Amino acid sequence: MTAAADFDAPDRMTPQRLEPLKALRAFRRLARNKEDTTQVFEIMRALSGRSASRGYDRMLGTWEGGRQAFLREELAHKLDDPAWLAQFGPGTVGAAYRAFRETRGFTAEGLADEARKVAPMVDAPHPVIWFSRRIRDVHDIWHVLTGYETDALGEACVVAFSHAQTGNLGFAFIGLGAAAEIRREDRGVPARRAVLQAWRIGRRARWLPGLDYEALFAQPLETARARLGITPPTVYEAVPAETRRGLKLRA
Repeated sequence: MTAAADFDAPDRMTPQRLEPLKALRAFRRLARNKEDTTQVFEIMRALSGRSASRGYDRMLGTWEGGRQAFLREELAHKLDDPAWLAQFGPGTVGAAYRAFRETRGFTAEGLADEARKVAPMVDAPHPVIWFSRRIRDVHDIWHVLTGYETDALGEACVVAFSHAQTGNLGFAFIGLGAAAEIRREDRGVPARRAVLQAWRIGRRARWLPGLDYEALFAQPLETARARLGITPPTVYEAVPAETRRGLKLRA
């Protein structure tokens, strides 16, 4: 979700050193101010390691992923284009994403602005940094595909799903930390089980970073979920929506 490294030559990157103490300090700040999204990117940058490079290499190993890497389109530009989003009919992934955004007032560029506060090189043209931007920009799409809402528990579950998909330790750290915070707030919420199920769903699903998202948006949502092997989040859904909305943590 953020630039994972600094340049040391035009054609290669130095992997980001893991900094668990920096991640812990950032999570504590996030726990004090749940709306401080910058801390999420601090955590991701501290723990990303080689995950972006490995993900990009995996992308190149598939036909569709290689095509996407060649095109190197910026998803954020399309996701923030109302005319582009308007083309998707009722029941499609694109329509569900459009409703998701409109309800919450989210924008891809807004998330990018938060990332820039932590990683000034987030807009660099390096292909691995482009892949990192892609992972950042699909976050809300993965909310739609998985069925997790943007309450605290839903966010914890989506990042657990994302760890299974990307191997980025920052996602695991946020998911487990958020689950622990939720458990302290309300021991009746099965946060750990929900997060573990989300991780398992991510492991069993097809690999999502290399998809053609424009083609995916045109598909019926339920058809797309079945094709991608994304199963229902039953533990999360068993928690009453009112209870989920009452949780204060927003990781």
